[in-house]
Amino acid sequence: MAAVQLNGIFKRYGDTQVVHGIDLNIDDGEFVVLVGPSGCGKSTLMRMVAGLEEISGGDLLIGGTRANTLAPQQRNVSMVFQSYALYPHLSVYENIAFGPRIRKESTASFKPRIEAAAKMLNLGGYLDRLPRALSGGQRQRVAMGRAVVREPSLFLFDEPLSNLDAKLRVQMRTEIKALHQRLKNTVIYVTHDQIEAMTMADRIVVMNAGRIEQAGRPLELYDRPANLFVASFLGSPSMNFAEGVLTGSGQGFALTLQDGTAIALESLPPTAVVGAKVTLGVRPEHIETVAPSPDAMLQVEVVEPTGAETHLYGNIGGSTWCVTTRQRSKVQPGERVALRFPREHRHLFDTESGRRLV
Repeated sequence: MAAVQLNGIFKRYGDTQVVHGIDLNIDDGEFVVLVGPSGCGKSTLMRMVAGLEEISGGDLLIGGTRANTLAPQQRNVSMVFQSYALYPHLSVYENIAFGPRIRKESTASFKPRIEAAAKMLNLGGYLDRLPRALSGGQRQRVAMGRAVVREPSLFLFDEPLSNLDAKLRVQMRTEIKALHQRLKNTVIYVTHDQIEAMTMADRIVVMNAGRIEQAGRPLELYDRPANLFVASFLGSPSMNFAEGVLTGSGQGFALTLQDGTAIALESLPPTAVVGAKVTLGVRPEHIETVAPSPDAMLQVEVVEPTGAETHLYGNIGGSTWCVTTRQRSKVQPGERVALRFPREHRHLFDTESGRRLV
């Protein structure tokens, strides 16, 4: 196992810089997920750790050793790709054994490791099959088995579940997390799926445009996002937002939205002043609904019952809002519903900079 340190890492392609001075420390045995939209630089960053992309600047340390100029095979890392990268003409056993054979290890030394990996990944009955005879999830387990047999200090997963259907994705992310808990290796996992990030990570690193927006434990980022980008990226359905101007005096403050709607605020954050442009954020499940009334804030346009919960969609201040309730709602499209935003679940952001105010 090994700790990983990235000190001022950046990447250029010609005159275009795609990764901007990344500083990140990953503890030995930690499961860290890099998450962000497509093109944010997360896969490029992982490929630099793996040695598949040259580092344009900064220092990469793996287990305390500077790895910038080490060849991929010298870094003691194993990488699992989204495409499985299996040899179609080789059996499951031979696919898993390919690495040890290339390294000219003896069969006696690697065969017990293959059998142990196959048992761990429920592949014991498939070792003689070709990849084409396997399901997508089984092929991904073969790719994981090939990585496990190498006994690396660091596992790298690059969007390994993106080719699987929704049900299989849920199953496989549970298996990957269970594998980490058994092996205790350091893991860097790349995904654009924030549900994968929330459910699997010890720590999430949210990236955008080649920079780290925020890093922390999943619920820390969910409960106290540092800025509008993180707030909007984490959560499904995503956080609701309404832009407005702070108004009022010591007798009472409010956020006045573009359509004139006023949302009462008990007090202002220390860094906010009357007249400032502010964005209110509230997660759908934190909004409390009150009995329908003709003058209520939200006019419901769409009702989505999912069984476990109901989503109500409508417009507030020119933006579409979602309200999630665990109860079976009798609200119908066209009705107006009064809402309450509990103080402890309100998020205020500076509209121009996007930074969190409270």
